[in-house]
Amino acid sequence: MSNIKGIRNVAIIAHVDHGKTSLVNELLKQGGVFRDNQEVADRVMDSNALERERGITILSKNASIMFDGIKINVVDTPGHADFGGEVERVLKMVDGVLLVVDAFEGTMPQTRFVLQKALELNHKVIVVINKIDRKDARISEVVDEVLELLMDLGASDEQLDSPICYASARLGICSLSPDQPGTDMKPLLQTIVDYIPAAEGKADAPFKMLVSSCEQNDYLGKLAVGKVTQGTCKTNDQLALVNYHDQAKKVIFKVSNVFEYQGMKRVPTAEVIPGDIICISGTEEVTIGDTVTDKEELTPIPFVKISEPSVEMEFSVNNSPFAGQEGKYCTSRHLRDRLMKEAVKDLSLKVFETNSADTFRVLGRGEMHISILVENMRRDGFEFQVSMPKVIYKEINGEKCEPIDELIVDVPETSVGSVISALGARKGDLISMTNRGSRIRLEFHIPSRGLFGYKNQFLTDTRGEGVMNSVFYDYEPYKGNIDSRNFGTLVAYETGEAVQYGLFNSQERGRLLITPGTKVYGGMVVGINPKAEDIVVNVCKKKQLTNMRSSSADEALRLEPVKPLTLEESLEFLADDELLEVTPTSLRIRKKILDHTMRGRADFRKKNAEN
Repeated sequence: MSNIKGIRNVAIIAHVDHGKTSLVNELLKQGGVFRDNQEVADRVMDSNALERERGITILSKNASIMFDGIKINVVDTPGHADFGGEVERVLKMVDGVLLVVDAFEGTMPQTRFVLQKALELNHKVIVVINKIDRKDARISEVVDEVLELLMDLGASDEQLDSPICYASARLGICSLSPDQPGTDMKPLLQTIVDYIPAAEGKADAPFKMLVSSCEQNDYLGKLAVGKVTQGTCKTNDQLALVNYHDQAKKVIFKVSNVFEYQGMKRVPTAEVIPGDIICISGTEEVTIGDTVTDKEELTPIPFVKISEPSVEMEFSVNNSPFAGQEGKYCTSRHLRDRLMKEAVKDLSLKVFETNSADTFRVLGRGEMHISILVENMRRDGFEFQVSMPKVIYKEINGEKCEPIDELIVDVPETSVGSVISALGARKGDLISMTNRGSRIRLEFHIPSRGLFGYKNQFLTDTRGEGVMNSVFYDYEPYKGNIDSRNFGTLVAYETGEAVQYGLFNSQERGRLLITPGTKVYGGMVVGINPKAEDIVVNVCKKKQLTNMRSSSADEALRLEPVKPLTLEESLEFLADDELLEVTPTSLRIRKKILDHTMRGRADFRKKNAEN
């Protein structure tokens, strides 16, 4: 570790599901991180429970591999566009990237986004064509697509000559030729060592480190993770915090712990060297983008400005009739503290207080970005309400503009017509159409709000065979009104417990979302009305019992099967006059105005105002 030429820092970047985490898994296995007899879980870097359930990477992770005496620090990054902020900030921590591309799907929207960010920082790029063992692999065509993308993004001559490796992370093999499958991952590790520049920095200069990530530890407090640019530090050193975008910030603190990464573990170290990725503790005031520096040398390191959020939602204290019955943290103080902590940890997330002490505006990069926050909070025992997702408009040159997404859909030939028709109704412009055997790839530019609530319709139109991916494209003039919800709701009449008799009579009006025994309250949405209007139904109504009737007669009443809505489906379902009540055990869609008479008056006034 005394030789700084022995360190390589590299990030794995790619579109979602192109195999980044699986590739890192194999690099760690073959890099000697695990014992020979150690049982290793699939996608070992996805340590978060939510990441394992959804099969996606949400937070970037650090690990290190020793190869021929050289330490390779590897950063696994998210692939979903909504977590692009994670990618943007960790790219400042590395000197090169592995661009992983699926051998069939080729370059996708997020591939362009992450590669552009890497090229802007002038990083060295190693292209990894993954999943070469697929029967439908298009290796030579995908290589051409990557080169076209590099030229389109203005890559330098050196970046256009980037080395290309051909791998199958599932099989744990890699080679430098598409015609000769390898036997292990050594060719890729050797390419990293040969092509990615060694970490640089003067050991005798004043200490400097850019904070690219923050973690909270119950015993050590706040941990700052970043790459040492120059100098060294050790436990008990006096250092300072400064910020490139906040010139007034200056915090002096004493280093209480210094860690380095060995494999996937964080281990204490006596002293660090320039170029290494480390983790230090000692102050609670550190945030992402801060520069940890010698207290005599207060010049901050420039930090990339994270792209602005494009979607907003309102988080508020639960005020339904069932408030406080299922959650552990229900007050505005709990809600505010948690949201503010998330905003510090995730620079892509912004939180603002409103005129109401019980309501907060939360801005994020997309629907999934905020839904992951909602899911994490409910798992931690929070109970709250969220509003319908809305896009953030901007005024550019005096004209109202809205965010536009670049959408790529891969669908069977038989579904092309219905998909084009549906997206056209949502103000989508068809940019290109590419034939790929029995499937067609369509590229659209569509308003971000046009995609709200479309996923379920898309899966229905393509019989579950379609794949859609989107990434932010640009702001363009407002496209006009989009009627994305063409159905109404069935609303519960009174508070009580849903019974089979009441549900049987209600299902004649539409599709139910609840089952017998579900507790409901007046104003809660219990079903979907095919017509674009709301109908009040009494799902708690019981059959009157006489000496001629018995409650057992209800057994003959057949109810249609009910598929409960997931969190994402519930958020897509919401209309402007509805809220989603979120608790650790339940998701309930409700009207903002629960009283039926008051809601009717509000609708009447709204229609008069529109006319």
